[in-house]
Amino acid sequence: MPKGGRKGGHKGRARQYTSPEEIGAQLQAEKQKAREEEEQGEEGGDGAAGDPKKEKMSLDSDESEDEEDDYQQKRKGVEGLIGIENPNRVAQTTKKVTQLDLDGPKELSRREREEIEKQKAKERYMKMHLAEKTEQAKADLARLAIIRKQREEAARKKEEERKAKDDAALSGKRMQLLSLNK
Repeated sequence: MPKGGRKGGHKGRARQYTSPEEIGAQLQAEKQKAREEEEQGEEGGDGAAGDPKKEKMSLDSDESEDEEDDYQQKRKGVEGLIGIENPNRVAQTTKKVTQLDLDGPKELSRREREEIEKQKAKERYMKMHLAEKTEQAKADLARLAIIRKQREEAARKKEEERKAKDDAALSGKRMQLLSLNK
């Protein structure tokens, strides 16, 4: 009994392989048959009188395209019998290049509009900030003024301490000189 409950594969039967020569011979026979049919069609008249397929081929290209479109739009199975229309479905229409409106204003999405508004607001704020009209700019200037005063005072104190050291060192040297001179 085969494994997995599958049916047997007819193990005793001999396998048949088609050789490349046989395949080539079959193709040649099909081509020959097609040629014979064409020759018979040409002898029978103008080539499109007896065969309905050939009549379709002889139609104008516009008419044949319309028929192909109708065939593609036909619904398969029960869909052709039952008329169901989806109100939410939007039929895609193809526009020609001449119909496209490239110069007209483009509608932006909500996110794009918000992004542009945000950038404009930021630019306005920076202009106001540079003109020192915002609260933050005023606070920054006040802080800078305080820091400037503190630095000036620190520099003045350093200068005074340096002068005091120089005076002390100078007076100390004078004392040493006086004591040595005595």
